[in-house]
Amino acid sequence: MDLSGTTVALDGFGVEAGNEVLLEGIRRATADGINVRVFGPASDIDLSAIERAELIDTVDFITNEDDPVPSVRSRKDSSIVRAVADVAAGNSNAVVSLGSTGATLAAATFGLKRSRGVKRPALAGVVPLPGKDVVFLDIGANVEVRAQHLIQFAYLGSAFSQSVLGVESPTVGLLTVGEESGKGREEFVEAHATLSGADEINFAGNIEGGDVPGGTVDVVVADGFTGNVVLKAMEGVVKLMSTSISEAARKNPVSAIGGLMLKPALAGLKKDLHPDTTGGALLLGLRNVAVVGHGSSGPDGVANAIRTGARAAAVDAPGLTEAMLHRVGLNRGATGSDGDA
Repeated sequence: MDLSGTTVALDGFGVEAGNEVLLEGIRRATADGINVRVFGPASDIDLSAIERAELIDTVDFITNEDDPVPSVRSRKDSSIVRAVADVAAGNSNAVVSLGSTGATLAAATFGLKRSRGVKRPALAGVVPLPGKDVVFLDIGANVEVRAQHLIQFAYLGSAFSQSVLGVESPTVGLLTVGEESGKGREEFVEAHATLSGADEINFAGNIEGGDVPGGTVDVVVADGFTGNVVLKAMEGVVKLMSTSISEAARKNPVSAIGGLMLKPALAGLKKDLHPDTTGGALLLGLRNVAVVGHGSSGPDGVANAIRTGARAAAVDAPGLTEAMLHRVGLNRGATGSDGDA
């Protein structure tokens, strides 16, 4: 995909490994033709040697220890608020932050506004599994949800999978404690009943945690707490398997042969699921592109977070998703930025 001319507003704070990693990540992203506007301190960040990168001097930033919503409302000169405002003003096509997730979610929701009819934006990750990419939402934005939110997450994920990933009729599953329709909390039972009767979505029913790594469905729908835990558990299991096989190989020559045979496959899976490879999660349901990256990212993670935002903007992911929601009538009779709950 040609990303030339796409501009990303980058929150220059939040990369835990420091500015050398940040700068190298920016350098790798701009090599793809992406323009990057960085909101960070001129005293610490020097972009003079990087083409297509511009620094907007910003000294205030919201940390993970700050209360996100009041901080975003009161600190208009903070890096994430200014980066979001840059997109809203049309100077950039997407906003990317590797800093406070809460502050990014709040700033993007307030500054970019929700698509018409969307009650709550959902944080969605594209999980590269063997043979397919799976959309997984919500993975951290909405810890507590109602049935109406789960239903909208299902449509948002389906619309994204179809319009951006090119899946013709994506299957959608509700992640809960059992496959039976009556299993799970009340909001999941209610969402299951509604989705089962919907003609506009390819609903596969309930799925369990063990179904996720196998790619049973194209879109996994969960509350933010469950989604985040399952995704982190998947990453942890792959690391554990890799470590365990290495240890066994050191103890036994026969195991060493088997370990050598498995090593390439495990290494590939570990790389695919590594946060540096996935880059970040998209906040679906907004009128513009917002990406939440990982503070622990290395240079590849920074670059891929920027690329994720640029790609989503280049194909107009918000517009395609909103158009699909309109076609199924999901955005009728609701407010785009003010209602909810």
